[in-house]
Parts: sequence; structure tokens; C-alpha cells
Amino acid sequence: MKSIHFANWNFKKLSTDILFDIIGGILIAIGTYNFAAMAEFPMAGVNGIALIFYHLFGLPIGRVALILNIPIAACCFKILGRRFFLRSVRTIIITSLIMDYAAPLFPVYTGDRILAAICTGVLSGLGYAMIYMRDSSTGGADFVMLSIKSLKPHFSLGKITFVTDALIVLLGTLIVSKDIDSLIYGMIITFLLSVVVDKVMYGIDAGKMTLIVTDYAREVAEKIDTATGRGSTFLKAEGSYSRTSKDVVMCACNNKQMYNIRKVVKEIDPNAFIIIMESNEVLGEGFKTS
Repeated sequence: MKSIHFANWNFKKLSTDILFDIIGGILIAIGTYNFAAMAEFPMAGVNGIALIFYHLFGLPIGRVALILNIPIAACCFKILGRRFFLRSVRTIIITSLIMDYAAPLFPVYTGDRILAAICTGVLSGLGYAMIYMRDSSTGGADFVMLSIKSLKPHFSLGKITFVTDALIVLLGTLIVSKDIDSLIYGMIITFLLSVVVDKVMYGIDAGKMTLIVTDYAREVAEKIDTATGRGSTFLKAEGSYSRTSKDVVMCACNNKQMYNIRKVVKEIDPNAFIIIMESNEVLGEGFKTS
């Protein structure tokens, strides 16, 4: 019975993974072929390099991306591991086929270029995020980015994407369009793509977390609760120089509430030491529950 249950679970997981690959591949393909390629936007990643070959020689985007992925995959295989590599190979093949055979079936957008850039960034970002969430990738620059992520886990995927892809966007502009407007559109696409990836993967409820070192911890916590409705947690700390005990107030909030928290803390204790950090996602009471 256990083996049957395990086989069913594996089949369900594989089916879900393939479904996400297909949906993500369609979104990426439409963003790349139906919006970016027709508007001659430079794009990031291996698809961006494949677009250069498409514009210069008319070569199919999906098949060029598939060929370019081979040496990159070979170099990153040891870092990413066998399972992730095999999942990514599946995703690469599915995405490449969709790019060359499914995307041309959809209408091509020939309207306003800024709308085309927005659609390219949002659709591609959604597609990449869906694939990343199933612990896979579309290869190429993804392999490089996720290798960096494995070595530097505190880096967000969106920021890694932005830095590495900006270089390819610049290359695409210099070789294909040689147009400053195209470079700007390409950077807009890259920025939107990174934002969408981060928001989808790390949650719409991203916000702030603050640590407040103060001699009036209870008063500060009560004032925060009154002003924003957010509870706080007390942490015990000790000054490294004075060796005196301190209370630290920790509070998670959304971006809008952070201003009020800073304001009320300074009203109670002008000498309070306030640390404000980005929190990619907050789960629990008062926030998203799961």
C-alpha cells in the first residue's frame, strides 16, 4: 500500500510540475516572441541571446536557446545537483518547444511600445516565478543565477536576475537595434521581471521588520500597538561596551505602517536605536497565514 501511495504521489507531483512548466513556458514564450521580438526589445538571459540570433539570422528562438544551454548546463551540473539538473532539462525542452511552435499561434502585439515592454516584463516574470517555485529553471542564465543563489543564499533571485541580465540587455542593444530607446525598454523589462519574480515567490505581503533598542521597551510596544495595531516581541540584549542589559522591541509590519512606528518611537525615546530591515514575506497572525 505504501509503494502504491508513493507512486501516486510521485505521479501527482510530476504532473503538477509539467503543468507548471507548460503554463510558465507559455507565459515566457508570449512575452518573448509575441511582445519583445516584434518590438525589437533586447531581453535578458539565454532567451535574450537567442533573440539576437533571431534578429540577425532569423534562427528560431527556442532551438537556439536549447543549443546555448548545453555548455552552460555542463558547467553548472555539479553545483546544482542531478535532480535539479534533470528537472531543468525537462523544463528547457518544454519551454523551447512552446517558444517555437505554440507562441507563433498567438497574435503578435504591434501597439504602443511601453505597453509591450510592460506586458513582456510581467508575463515573463510570472512564467519564470512559476517554474522557480517548482524547484526548476529554464537553464542558461537561470543556471548561473541559481548557482550564485546556492553559494550566496541571502541574495534574492530578483536582484541576481537584474544584475546578470542587465549585461545581456546592453549587448542586445549594441548588436541589434543600436537604439537608446530600446536599451531603456530593455531595462524596464528586466526591472519588472525581477520585481514580479520576487513578489510571486516571496509573497505580496512583503514588508518591514524593525528592531528597537530602547530603555522604554514596554512604553514603545504599547504605543506601537495603539498606533498601528501591531504586536511586538521583547528580546533580551546586552551592550558590548557598557555590559548593561537592554530590552529590544521586535515588530513586523507592512511598508505603510513603518513610518508611524518610527514616529511614535522617537516621541517616546529620541535616543532609541532603530534598525529597519526588509522582510520578503511575513506569515502569522495579522498577516498571511500560510
